[in-house]
Amino acid sequence: MRCAMCRNGETREGKSVITLTGGTLVAVFRNVPAKICHDCSEEYFDKETTNMILQMAIESFKKGVALELKDWDKLSFS
Repeated sequence: MRCAMCRNGETREGKSVITLTGGTLVAVFRNVPAKICHDCSEEYFDKETTNMILQMAIESFKKGVALELKDWDKLSFS
């Protein structure tokens, strides 16, 4: 797909790091599947992945976890 940010590059399948903060709480997700622009490095995540990341972060924040680090490749989604 053509990049919506730079309007020049094409995106390619890759992996990214997402960091979410809520007050003093931090959730970091590594190896998240993304489409990444080869020109400007803008990252795009599909709706399902985005929803899963947000849900996991909300659950961690509700538990009061100050710092959460998750590796997408090691998560089980069954």
